[in-house]
Amino acid sequence: MSKRDKAAAAGKGGGTVFRIIILILCMLIVMTLAIVIYAQGIGDNAADPNNKEEITFSVPEGSSTSAIGDLLEADGLIASADSFKLYSKFKHYDGTYQAGYYALSPSMTMHEIAEILSSGKTSNISFTIPEGYTEYDIAKVLSKQGLVNKKEFTKLLEDDSFRSEYSFLEDAQEGSHYLEGYLFPSSYQIPVNSSGEYIIETMLNAYDEIFTDEYRARAKELGYTENEIITIASIIEKEAAADQDRDKIASVIYNRLKIDMPLQMDSTIQYILGLEHKRKTDLLIDDTQIESEYNTYTNPGLPPGPIACPGEAAIHAALYPADTDYLYFILSDKLDDTMAFSEDYDQFLKDKDAYYEARGDE
Repeated sequence: MSKRDKAAAAGKGGGTVFRIIILILCMLIVMTLAIVIYAQGIGDNAADPNNKEEITFSVPEGSSTSAIGDLLEADGLIASADSFKLYSKFKHYDGTYQAGYYALSPSMTMHEIAEILSSGKTSNISFTIPEGYTEYDIAKVLSKQGLVNKKEFTKLLEDDSFRSEYSFLEDAQEGSHYLEGYLFPSSYQIPVNSSGEYIIETMLNAYDEIFTDEYRARAKELGYTENEIITIASIIEKEAAADQDRDKIASVIYNRLKIDMPLQMDSTIQYILGLEHKRKTDLLIDDTQIESEYNTYTNPGLPPGPIACPGEAAIHAALYPADTDYLYFILSDKLDDTMAFSEDYDQFLKDKDAYYEARGDE
């Protein structure tokens, strides 16, 4: 073959390769466009456009796009997990989905679902339980917010079903009030449509995180059980109107217990009255004679269990009381919610007179 023929052949071969490359590129472009168009199309589709029922969908921590797609398909929220994975990749949602609980429906398009899951705007419901609320106060709050049926939730509180699930409840008081004191007061976010069981467990778990091994060791050092510490903390929570007085009120309680002096705490009487929906602003002498094991006027020592759910500050005060010789306290004549503390009864009577005089009572 002449040099000219070889060059012509080489030219032909080069042209063929070039045409093949062009053809492959064209095919890739067409395929890419097809995938993009397909991905765009599936993004506009809904699993069931007519089904607007909302479903609480959970994205667990650390879930991959593939795992989320499988869960969405299993719940009937999308038609295909594979399509969801493809759409997420081409629309750059892959890796952006956030853990939480979301209100989704089969009528939502895949694009809408992807937007919601990547936004992190969960459908959790918030509620707050203040320090010092009783278990029945909590039931009332949750019922008012529409989170629980009050009657059913109260039954849950009293049925003893949680005692075996939490070791700290083994020491709790006997009877239907065993959860009193252990439903930790705080602000919570829970999934929509959470059950009463879930809410109680969430609050008990919060308590278990707060009452640490250090606290348990300190209770043992003081010579008190965990239930007794929470009982003391609950009294502190109900008696203290100012933060600065908590540890001093704790010292009064311990000082009285040491000398077998009745605690005579009005908060325990109010608890009894509260169980009967008869709380008062001011107690009468007759109220202090109510027959109840929670009556610290007529019964020595601590009541059988907490009279409210204390916050961490009150729990800390119960474990680390101030070092005082105080035996008495009453609201001070400053009328600023602080207490006047005293070591002897005569001074207590003077502080009492000063308070009522400042209040304008005869």
